[in-house]
Amino acid sequence: MSKLLLKQIHACTVCSEYLPNPPRPTINFHPDAEIMIIGQAPGRLAHVNHKPWSDPSGNRLRSWLNVTPEEFYDARRFALIPMGFCYPGTDIKGGDFPPRSECAPLWHAKIRKQLKNLRLTLLVGQYSQKFYLGNKRKASMTETVNSYRDYLPNFLPLPHPSWRNTVWLKKHPWFESEVLPVLRQLIRSN
Repeated sequence: MSKLLLKQIHACTVCSEYLPNPPRPTINFHPDAEIMIIGQAPGRLAHVNHKPWSDPSGNRLRSWLNVTPEEFYDARRFALIPMGFCYPGTDIKGGDFPPRSECAPLWHAKIRKQLKNLRLTLLVGQYSQKFYLGNKRKASMTETVNSYRDYLPNFLPLPHPSWRNTVWLKKHPWFESEVLPVLRQLIRSN
């Protein structure tokens, strides 16, 4: 079923009229995946490469996870599913537009149903945290990430690894000293 589902997702045009480019859903998953990483939406480079997290944000995320690119792109290990499957375009300030809101309600439950070995979902950024945690999330993304223990064992909220969050990371050293060791332990445990 996962090949059929992937084919359906890759043929999706639900939000094509709102995208700056033709739809190019950029996801990666296999039914054996144990960890689902839910980001925002593919960036410009990920769209061009048609490979999730193939940009500096992906490099930082892999560093946080302490995994090689080969491990990261092993779909039997990591399901890489964004909130919006296609590149949403760039705003006037140089950042990407928010992910399209159509994808997650349309596809996420179908994908999660396929992942029979799923043991952990990483919620990268505020969009995935809002969608999956709903009213259980805290007043801010910082508080949500700092309260990560409240969401285990199913979910682990993370900030987005974008260069735009470099200042956030410097202001919150507890993320590196407290959260990353737990994250890395969860990634390595079977």
